[in-house]
Amino acid sequence: MTKFAADLSQWWTAITWTDFVWFTFGLAAQSMFAMRFLVQLIASEKVKRSIVPDAFWYFSFAGGFGLFLYAVHKVDPVFMLGQGLGLFIYARNIYFISLNKKEAAAARGLTAAQ
Repeated sequence: MTKFAADLSQWWTAITWTDFVWFTFGLAAQSMFAMRFLVQLIASEKVKRSIVPDAFWYFSFAGGFGLFLYAVHKVDPVFMLGQGLGLFIYARNIYFISLNKKEAAAARGLTAAQ
């Protein structure tokens, strides 16, 4: 444990302002990405069954995009590939959410006109 503390102390004293900003950005992106699980847990607990609320996909995309940018900054191709592929899935689900809301609104308008 003392080696870890020494390494952490050395990292802290050597970090540049730019690296600290990127570190903070990466931490915020990871927190955003992790929030999707909390959102899903709360939504599922409310209805007592497993569901995936719309907010899950928005948090996934925002956190994934932030982590992708962080991976690009770190020049980590494994991390970039993992986050980059996920972004397509998250974006596709957000597209479906938007499409379904438009279709539902159009159906309500059609029903109201009849």
